[in-house]
Amino acid sequence: MIKGQYIRAIVYSGPLSTLLCVTPAIAADADVVELEKVTTEGQVEDTLGLMPTEPVQSVFGFDKTILETPRGVTSFTADTLEHYGMNDIDDLVVMAPGTFTQSFFGVAGSLDVRGTPGETYFRGIRRLDNPGNYPTPIGASDRIDIIRGPASPIYGPSKIGGYLNFVPKSARADTGQYLKDNTGKLSLTKGTWDKNVLTAEVGGPMKMMDKDAGFYVYAESEDSGSYYENTATQQTILQASFNVDISDKSRIAFGGMNHNYDGNQVAGWNRLTQDLIDNGTYITGTAQPLDTNGDGLISHQEYGAANNGGGMDTFVGAGPATVTDASIPSVYNLQNPGTAKLSGSQVLVAPEDVLQNKDTVLYMDFIHDFNSNMSLTNKLYYEGYENLNENAYGFSQFHDSFVIEDQVIGKYIANTDGLKATYQVSPSIRYTDFKHGGDFSNEQFDRRDLTGPSTALDKRLLATTTDSNYTQYYIGNYTDIGLALLGDFAFDNGLGILAGVRQDHISIESSTPINKLLCPIIDSGGNYESLSAAYFGLGCSDALLKASDSTSGTSWTLSTSYATPYGITPYATVSRQFTIIAGQGAEVATKTIASKEYFDTSKLKEVGIKGSLLDDRLYFALSAYEQERTDSNAQAIVTNQTAKTTGTEFELRYLVNKSLSLTATYTQIEVLNLNTEASGGRFSFFGAGDLTNVSDPSLVYGGQFVGIVPNPANNGADKAGIPKVSYGLTASYDFLNGYAGTLSYFHADSTPSAHSQAVTLPAYDLFNAGLSYQEKDWTFNLAIKNLTDERYFRSNFPDLFGSQIVLPELPRHYLVTAAYKF
Repeated sequence: MIKGQYIRAIVYSGPLSTLLCVTPAIAADADVVELEKVTTEGQVEDTLGLMPTEPVQSVFGFDKTILETPRGVTSFTADTLEHYGMNDIDDLVVMAPGTFTQSFFGVAGSLDVRGTPGETYFRGIRRLDNPGNYPTPIGASDRIDIIRGPASPIYGPSKIGGYLNFVPKSARADTGQYLKDNTGKLSLTKGTWDKNVLTAEVGGPMKMMDKDAGFYVYAESEDSGSYYENTATQQTILQASFNVDISDKSRIAFGGMNHNYDGNQVAGWNRLTQDLIDNGTYITGTAQPLDTNGDGLISHQEYGAANNGGGMDTFVGAGPATVTDASIPSVYNLQNPGTAKLSGSQVLVAPEDVLQNKDTVLYMDFIHDFNSNMSLTNKLYYEGYENLNENAYGFSQFHDSFVIEDQVIGKYIANTDGLKATYQVSPSIRYTDFKHGGDFSNEQFDRRDLTGPSTALDKRLLATTTDSNYTQYYIGNYTDIGLALLGDFAFDNGLGILAGVRQDHISIESSTPINKLLCPIIDSGGNYESLSAAYFGLGCSDALLKASDSTSGTSWTLSTSYATPYGITPYATVSRQFTIIAGQGAEVATKTIASKEYFDTSKLKEVGIKGSLLDDRLYFALSAYEQERTDSNAQAIVTNQTAKTTGTEFELRYLVNKSLSLTATYTQIEVLNLNTEASGGRFSFFGAGDLTNVSDPSLVYGGQFVGIVPNPANNGADKAGIPKVSYGLTASYDFLNGYAGTLSYFHADSTPSAHSQAVTLPAYDLFNAGLSYQEKDWTFNLAIKNLTDERYFRSNFPDLFGSQIVLPELPRHYLVTAAYKF
């Protein structure tokens, strides 16, 4: 324990699974006495919660600290997030090794963890997929745990790379029943580009049906502008949690969250060239008109009729080098081509673009203690979202999906001479219902000239506005019935063994309503029929009308560790994980089900060493790992790709003295696209840099070429967009007079923007700084982001669109927050 923390004496008699929930219901599991803060002269106080001394149940569900957990884990407390001015998940990478975020059209939905898209958990339950449906709000979190590697067998099928577990502010363990009186906080944040965020939270004790209870409520409202043109954010978040003692052995915890988001995606710069990245030189010119009926929009049918019925997408199977000036249709040529200098704020967003998401989460836990060594917990979880995404350049989609999960967790502790054994048995059922429509045929990035507004030359008639002509449309559901067994064995000599296994049985079905589709697809006894060239001219793809299947899969994990007397703990972990391959809205395609490519297995090998030294003032963790998807045919290019990843990660946190604290991270990673390696190339949208035998990119920008890009000779199947080396440093200094300052630094190596490696995004060095002042119940915080006004970029969907679009990142900006506690 770090000297100077608030110390809570707990006589614990409840289940470890209750601690997993990390809600005020923990109060029911213990007799709690708040003690005074220890402030002996010379002792170092961990005021931000940097040191990983508290149990983190989001990894395996056991009462283990990060030091004791045989897996790569990084935690952020709400105080750390506030102190360093971290307001979205992109900010977390400076203190979390193994993480990086490519741009998902400017929406910070989830982190990439170990080179693959990560998942998001809420209080230990897996949420619906959110690669870019809405920005994940980290300001509403009391703690964020980043776990590298697959989830515990208790939590069900998961992705191999890792996940983020969010503990909401409404579930604060030091509020609710712990409080004698109501307490709360108000805060207001203002910033560059008309940033406006207001939050309020309150909690305290209460009576519910004459039973002792506690509550906590958190609310957030944002109405902000943006650096990017035609972009704004409006959102509201409401969280609430309650916990009630039913008897001396039983209690319940329940609550929920409602999050409404209204904004838009940001595709970034189009007409991408190396000259645009290096010098800001943009190729101008207007596309030739295709709107033949004069309604101001280009329909799929108008796109298909262009180019003498050949459409405006040309597929090239032999690679981009085969495209020459002579092979380019004249309707692809820009009119009045030229060049201009482009600002980072001039991006591919039209005023009518929208990204709207309504998300609701509800939960209820019931906990019963049979005795001090045996308990039973039932966790019921619901989440549903409605999502609408419309972009004038030619992309729209909607999701209307929900999930219901029920977990039963039985726990038993057996203490013998020299050994403490903890067992968990968990049957569960998870039902997911989805309805998804996607409209991405004739998605044309380069027709728009960013030096002017969006016009009828680039605006497409969207399927979500007419409820017709979708590229894909799926309605279906899947049910996962699982049983998990997990054991943790802690020997008195320091040896630890953790083993778990899970069996899942999945039943799945999906269908496509033919009247919603752009193309007249006919089902022929389970085999889809070939489409004519005219339909491909419209951008059609093949599909099935209906499919169903069932399958089973096994996941397991085995870890061993040894806690030496010197504060050093080496560990090793091997794991095999069963995974469901779903899309952006939790949907599964009919064709994927029919070909039995909707599930996959992955494996992990990890070794590491952790240490806590200098009276628990210095923590470090070093790990090396290899993870791999074992089925190279099953993949979702957006949410779960086929990849083999190897890497090394290092993390250090050091409380130097009462004033100074330091952190450091280092990541080395290599991500190999397995299916790309096997096929010798990757399907991509060709950019100007790919068309090496085209003399002038303006000849192409009115249409586009797509096809297979052969693997480059140098690192041919390596994943683009993720730097192979990155590292970060932070420093915080408390002047002990109410003032404190922070400084952070993050370096990312250069990386290709796309698989072809035709455009390189330069390395960058990002500095952030902050200054805070606290006076009694008031706190003021100034955060300056991108202190040196570094010019840098993130790849935007590098596996598909990386040669055509890129996101210029934010220049120097600031945030000012005033908060009052009562």
